[in-house]
Amino acid sequence: LAGLLGWGLFRLSFDVRAPQVAVTLGAVLLTQLACTRLARLESFDPRSALISGLSLCLLLRTDHLALAAAAAVVTIASKFVLRVDGKHVFNPTNFGITALLALGAPVWVSPGQWGSVAFFAFLMACLGGLVVNRAARGDVTLAFLGCYAAILFGRALWLGQRAAVPLHQLQSGALLLFAFFMISDPKTTPDSRAGRIIFAALVAAGAAVVQFKLFRTNGLLWSLALSSLAVPLIDRL
Repeated sequence: LAGLLGWGLFRLSFDVRAPQVAVTLGAVLLTQLACTRLARLESFDPRSALISGLSLCLLLRTDHLALAAAAAVVTIASKFVLRVDGKHVFNPTNFGITALLALGAPVWVSPGQWGSVAFFAFLMACLGGLVVNRAARGDVTLAFLGCYAAILFGRALWLGQRAAVPLHQLQSGALLLFAFFMISDPKTTPDSRAGRIIFAALVAAGAAVVQFKLFRTNGLLWSLALSSLAVPLIDRL
């Protein structure tokens, strides 16, 4: 994520400035430290906070540094406050972004800034990381990508569109961030494999409804936020 952000800043001219990056990363680390102390945890682990902070830098856009800091604080604090059965309910980055969008704050998401070279390089890095680390949540990532691709190709077939249309819709760096770093969060996905596959299908279907029926942007983010509410029920079932 850090490599992609650096490449985007210096070579792809991402529409995010260095001060926003510094404020966001500083705020997530300080919030993680403060919450660790308040929760009386044994040690401070910056890795989860940095993943959330870098994802915010890659997706969230605003002209106000105070809102960038607010998004970072809300993102990390949600892990410690919104919990059920020892797990935080929402993916932190997803919650931070959707909370500000729902409140009508002057922020937006920038999903189409990558270019084909950066997209395919990031795709290879994500797939390589999935294989090397043998992530316990790789099934939910692959199930989501399979379901979402099936929906896009099925819709294109129904509308008589060429295959180039769904292929273009799938070539999004934001989609990769979502699939490999948001929906796959071990703390916010169901405990069982069957539950994770059901969850992935729910998120994919919800995203399609938001995007193609409600005609709203950020369908993936809204769908994940709403579907996360069902995870405690899926775990119990």
